[in-house]
Amino acid sequence: MDAGLKRELEEKVLAGERLTREDGIALYESDDLAWLGGLAHEVRTRKNGDVVHFNVNRHLNMTNVCTASCAYCSFQRKPGEKDAYTMRIEEAVRLAKAMENENLTELHIVNGLHPNLPWRYYPRSLSALKEALPNVSLKAFTATEIHHFETISGLSASEILDELIEAGLESLTGGGAEIFDWEVRQHIVDHKTHWEDWSRIHRLAHSKGLKTPCTMLYGHIEEPRHRVDHVLRLRELQDETGGFQVFIPLRYQHDFVDMKDGKVRNRLQARTTMATGAEALKTFAVSRLLFDNVPHVKVFWVMHGVQTAQLALQHGADDMDGSVVEYKITHDADNYGTPNKLTRDDLLELIRDAGFRPVERNTRYEVIREYPGPEADRRESPQPMRV
Repeated sequence: MDAGLKRELEEKVLAGERLTREDGIALYESDDLAWLGGLAHEVRTRKNGDVVHFNVNRHLNMTNVCTASCAYCSFQRKPGEKDAYTMRIEEAVRLAKAMENENLTELHIVNGLHPNLPWRYYPRSLSALKEALPNVSLKAFTATEIHHFETISGLSASEILDELIEAGLESLTGGGAEIFDWEVRQHIVDHKTHWEDWSRIHRLAHSKGLKTPCTMLYGHIEEPRHRVDHVLRLRELQDETGGFQVFIPLRYQHDFVDMKDGKVRNRLQARTTMATGAEALKTFAVSRLLFDNVPHVKVFWVMHGVQTAQLALQHGADDMDGSVVEYKITHDADNYGTPNKLTRDDLLELIRDAGFRPVERNTRYEVIREYPGPEADRRESPQPMRV
């Protein structure tokens, strides 16, 4: 990068000025990861100090049967396939109740777009789960699922959200976003929920008092300019509603697990390589710098691996997704034995080891408990690690 442009971008960041599309593209073109990490660390420290937030959550996928066949997805199954499944509501409740003793505070629910399940299955599921776990927040359904519910129910998204909120919904999930630019999206997504409907549904959710996450799936066939466009669309919507609590970059995965039945459902992997750790850190840093109006950036350790997740905390991220036990949609981010479970104590140690002070939160980012930070002799202040 030209030294003058580098100085100009640094001055804008330090002055708190909003970065432009051209600025974002220029940041991605920089090979100076330590410099990028330092700028992003400055912004995350300004917003969140030396805190890293986490929560104790579990993922529940009630069905993997899906009408869509998205090019990147290994989770979906068609009706009648050997390992297709759909839980009865009683089964979902039993599974959730088995997690109760782990002091979880959030249940994260995402499903396939089942062609035959009736709409009433979904609010009834939430009501039953809320009755069984009254102190656990229900973060459930992507905007894609809400759009699907419109199709199968004949109700509007507004009516659907009202019923789900009455049943116990506290937040939508951020999925279904992938990459919004149609140049890329037409090649990776096989459902009807694109930017117009995704943004419409989150706008509605925000108008009803829900706070939601937003995501971006990166590291496949998109280019940095598509990532910048994606973030700026979300930034503009956030200017309008203020309803996004956290931005979550999700690293695209190759199919390490689900090819056991001999079928490779991930049609992208033959012509892609997963993003490197350095590319992941650059994505976190640039996203933090561009997305100036969202308070938090989360690293989902299941998709990045534990070590890259720790480094991301020093390149703009201030939130580490919780102590997931089973995540069926993707897993084993680096194919080097990423665990499927981290306990609360594991998370505390990882956060302290990266040089930060752990704070346990709930779904709405309200503080549940603050924990001591790392021992003073372990670091003076958190600094971006050299890669």
